[in-house]
Amino acid sequence: MQEKLFAITDGLINAATHYCPGCHHGIIHRLVAEVIDELGVLDTSILIEPVGCAVLAHNYFNVDTIQAAHGRAPAVATAVKRVHPDAVVFTYQGDGDLAAIGCAEIVHAAMRGEKFTTIFVNNIIYGMTGGQMAPTTLESQVTATSPFGRKTEEAGRPIRVAEMLATLDGAKYIARVAVNTPANVNKAKAAIKEAFTGQIRGDGFTLVEVLSTCPTNWGMSPVKANKFVEESMVPYFPLGIFKDAEGKQ
Repeated sequence: MQEKLFAITDGLINAATHYCPGCHHGIIHRLVAEVIDELGVLDTSILIEPVGCAVLAHNYFNVDTIQAAHGRAPAVATAVKRVHPDAVVFTYQGDGDLAAIGCAEIVHAAMRGEKFTTIFVNNIIYGMTGGQMAPTTLESQVTATSPFGRKTEEAGRPIRVAEMLATLDGAKYIARVAVNTPANVNKAKAAIKEAFTGQIRGDGFTLVEVLSTCPTNWGMSPVKANKFVEESMVPYFPLGIFKDAEGKQ
């Protein structure tokens, strides 16, 4: 009997993607969908989707979905999880949605120890609206609203979300991963599975930050964008676990 080496997860809907060529959202979607399928919680999972490039995530994830206002996914997730404590609730947010307009929402949800999981996709730019500077945009990075590069004396330094949230008592598992190489993809899936497992155990707030590309707004080829993640993003946003499954930094 021939062994099956690859299969389409039931966590995804068979649909054509709207994401740009080389964008990592598709990879991240698949990892999240595989995890919730493998954990056997597909029928009890609820996605809170953001405003941003993933605003159409309901077209891809085979789970119940609620659309939140810009930055308010953590507030909606809090309500849903409290009303349905046995559900597996997760938000899927970009850096503009989470780290800018939604920064207070995610900080206070983590501090309260809300028992949901956040998948935070950090591509250091506003993607859907045309490539404006985000809170995570790197120093000297050129964007639509920083044509001469981000200047720290005007905009400050890029915010490190994982490190910040790891200091909060209610946060129980915080990790940063990337999906620019096969090895990193495997590590990313392991971190996402640990985050969801922690929620199922009832530990508290869990988050996985995923460094991602935006070739269109970066003005790069997908291959060059993958290298940019390794050479420019990882040095400032180091990969690793910032708070482990036991809640230790």
